[in-house]
Order: sequence, then structure tokens, then C-alpha cells
Amino acid sequence: MAETAPTATTDVARPLDCRRQDFTLPPDTHYLNCAYMGPLSERVVAAGIAGIRRKCAPHRITPRDFFADGESARRLFAGLLGAPDPTRVAIIPAVSYGIATVARNEKCRPGQSIVVVADQFPSNVHAWRRLAARTGAELRTVAAPDSKRRGEAWNAAVLDAIDARTAIVALPQVHWTDGTRFDLVAVGEAARNAGAAFVIDATQSLGAHPFDLRAIRADAVLCAAYKWLLGPYAIGLAWYGPRYSDGEPLEETWIARAGSEDFRQLVHYRDDYQPGAARFDVGEWSNFILLPMLVAALEQVAEWGPDRIQAYCTRLTRTPLEEARALGFVVEDAEWRGSHLFGLRAPAGLDPVALQASLDRRGVSISLRGSAMRVSPNVYNDASDMNALLEVLREAAR
Repeated sequence: MAETAPTATTDVARPLDCRRQDFTLPPDTHYLNCAYMGPLSERVVAAGIAGIRRKCAPHRITPRDFFADGESARRLFAGLLGAPDPTRVAIIPAVSYGIATVARNEKCRPGQSIVVVADQFPSNVHAWRRLAARTGAELRTVAAPDSKRRGEAWNAAVLDAIDARTAIVALPQVHWTDGTRFDLVAVGEAARNAGAAFVIDATQSLGAHPFDLRAIRADAVLCAAYKWLLGPYAIGLAWYGPRYSDGEPLEETWIARAGSEDFRQLVHYRDDYQPGAARFDVGEWSNFILLPMLVAALEQVAEWGPDRIQAYCTRLTRTPLEEARALGFVVEDAEWRGSHLFGLRAPAGLDPVALQASLDRRGVSISLRGSAMRVSPNVYNDASDMNALLEVLREAAR
């Protein structure tokens, strides 16, 4: 029987306090840019340093050490997803790798469609473009409608795009440019009714936003570690459902084979794989520096709880966003966006590039993505960070 993963659900009634003391951000920096790259906590840094020191004495690294941290990472990631079986988690170097694995195992034919949303992050687009070009399928890109209730209308347009010809639906949970939230439960139901694969890039939400795999029922969920999981770069995790149980991996690694724990027997080549999604692991995933850092980051996020992190960001941003609207900036309704990631669209006459330059001079870090100034706070931010942002917005709107 597969091991059951603990869930990351916590008591939202117990509010989370600001955790800036767990990080080493400069005191004069207002880092509202976790969607660009999450900072490493001191706990994660310590794990990385310990990993470097460990690699200095490789005679102390045992065959068991190649597997132990991976088991922890799979279990913790499954917990964040609300997934019951950690063996369905693979260790990947990037979302593009995980998406390419899905694309290799999906068959499309002329007349079918692959549904994505406009301006989606390239890692969840390029593989579908290639698959569509190779098979004659249509890449159906759903643009955001020009509507006052933009998020609601966009969700409705996605559902309208899914029909009996749909082979794959590939979405984020929140859009990377402006935080628009997609109703993954409704989209997942529509995809299943069409017999389509449902693939989610959760990089811009998982860790700071609740995720319920049991309700969403996705076929694959991919996530890079270096943003909201607050982990290192060049490593990530992927959950692959039963649709891919007999799938073909991108590479044939020794460690993915059954019995690979016994190094003495590796000369006896085996064609059968380790259970679950281990066949989809990247080669040399037993990184003795990055993997302990990832485990430490996942432990930290699980202790704080994505639901409590989202609630913290909601409390932090509610009043500042009301003032930003009063100044003429446009932001999506709370029902259809994340509190940890949202876009501010400047009123007519204000140059977003010049506004970002003013923010940079004030020590406020945000990103310009598409037509939005993307603001993405986390638990290390407090009212002083939001006030610094507002000071620049007030000055620009005069």
C-alpha cells in the first residue's frame, strides 16, 4: 500500500505573524517580488551549507543517502497538494522538463485542440506549440476578455473553449503576470467530460495559495521550487496521476530502475522502474546541496501553511489596494485573483516603466509583466513595505 502524505492544512484561525526575522533581506529593501524569485530563509541557507560540507567528505555518503532526501521531498510536496500518494511525485529540474514529459506521453490528432490561456508562462506553452505542429492539432489560446469583471469573464471563456475536440487543457492556478485566478475545479470537470488531460503549472501559487488535488483532479501538477516554495533554483517537483502510470520518461536513468538502492547489483540491468512516478525523475536528482535545501524549504512552508500565508497576504494588502484603486489603478476583484500575487494597471497617462524606475529608487522591488505592474508579497513583508509602494503611487498619480 502506498504511503499516505500528510496534508499542509493548518488552522487559518491562528493568524500568521510577519516572518521577516527568518530571512536576511536588507532593512532598506521593500521586496514585493516573490513571483520573480523567492528569497532563501536562513533555515534553507543552513541546509545548503551543510550539504556543501557533506560533499567535502564523500566517503561518508552512503547509498541510502541517495534516496532519503528525495523521499522527504516527495512526501512534503504531496502534502502541499493534498495528494494521497507521495510515490506519484517526481523530482525535476524545471517546469519545462515536467511539461515535456507530459507532452511526450500525450497523443493528439488533427482536429483536436490544446487549450491554454493568453500570455501564459512560456514553459507551459512551447511544448504544446511543438506538439500541435507535429500532430496537426490546434493550439487554442484563450485571451482575457475586455470586461470590467475580467477574471470572471476569462474563466467563462476558458470553459467555453473546452469541447469534445479538446485533448489537453494546460493552465496555471494563478496567472503569472497579474495573479488572475482560474477555477481549477470547474476547469478540471470540463476537461474530464471532454476526455482531455488536465495539466497545471502551479509555480506561481503552490506554497502561498491552498491547493486541493482531490477536488481539482488534475492529471499532472508541475512546480518550480525557487518562487513560492522558497527553495533553490534549478530544482522542482511534479505530480503525475494514473494517466501516466505506464508513461515513457525523457531519459532512462539508473536510479529510476527497480532495485537501484543496491549499488552492487547495478551491473544487472533491469527494465522495470521504481514505483510511481520515479521513472520521470531527472538524472542525478540526488543533489546533495540543492535537495536538502528543497526539503528545508518545503518543511518551512508546510509549517506556516499555504492557507495562513494567503490569509496573511490578504490582511496585508486589503487596505493598500483600496487606496490604489482610489488613485486610479486597476486591480482584479479579490474573488478572481490571488492576494499573494496581483497586477496593478496604471491609469491613462502614467508610464509603467517610469513608475518602476521611481519604485526602484525608493527600494521597492516589483516586476513589469505584460500590461501589469506585478506585486507579489509574502510573509517577510509588512505594512512598511506596502506603505513604501503607496508613497510612490501617490506621487505618480498627482
